[in-house]
Amino acid sequence: MVRISLLALFVLIVPLAAQDEKKSPGKTQARIQKKTYDFKDAGKEMEYALFVPTTYDKEKKSPLIVALHGLGGTPQAIMRYRGLTDLAEKHGYIVVAPMGYNSSGWYGVKIPFKAGKDKDAPKNLAELSEKDVMNVLAIARKDFNVDDQRIYLMGHSMGGGGTVHIALKNPDLFAALGPIAPALFMKVDELEKIKHVPIILVQGDKDNLVKVEKVRPWAEKMKKLEMKYEYIEVAGGDHVNIAFTKMPDIFEFFNKHKKVEKPK
Repeated sequence: MVRISLLALFVLIVPLAAQDEKKSPGKTQARIQKKTYDFKDAGKEMEYALFVPTTYDKEKKSPLIVALHGLGGTPQAIMRYRGLTDLAEKHGYIVVAPMGYNSSGWYGVKIPFKAGKDKDAPKNLAELSEKDVMNVLAIARKDFNVDDQRIYLMGHSMGGGGTVHIALKNPDLFAALGPIAPALFMKVDELEKIKHVPIILVQGDKDNLVKVEKVRPWAEKMKKLEMKYEYIEVAGGDHVNIAFTKMPDIFEFFNKHKKVEKPK
């Protein structure tokens, strides 16, 4: 059932997100940039998306959000989520959205099934997908005056699982995390590694793709670990709309938190 539900994202999440964009396009979306870089380990040019607020001043440090798309998605798709760039403009955030090598790379997460239909995907797809995220983050830090105390990671569905995975691999890097309807395949006890990292977790109780019963234990574990966290469970919320309606909450949460060093 998990396999069927998650693979259904290929035919569901991207079209629904696109429909929402047409209904309510963001005022700032015209300034989203499509960028590429030479991904040497992959032997190809790799796409990513970039948004820079008009308030950006190279003489001042700016906060940065790395946004991870869902299964079947693209950097341009998540960057066009309703409210994302409008809120980034309002609050002065640079935003980058990596590809994760391809639309089904899972950002390094080990999944119990084969995702996607890309027969040409390399055997080390997971490694390349994770590395692409870190490469794009490094490019942003090189090209802009990024505040190292205010680097945030968020993602939707596959990207939500990737958000937690990459934070677990880099526990001293991020100021806060924003997983939305996250497809989580790691063990909840691993949260111990990042219990010092604030997390806002968003989930709909009517999500037919990522079941709320799979996500609640993570919120319960955050409470047990006495983490700085916020769990938003949207009554009647499905897999897609919560990513748009709760985007302001994510920015509000990020605004409250700077990086906390991991206790020794």
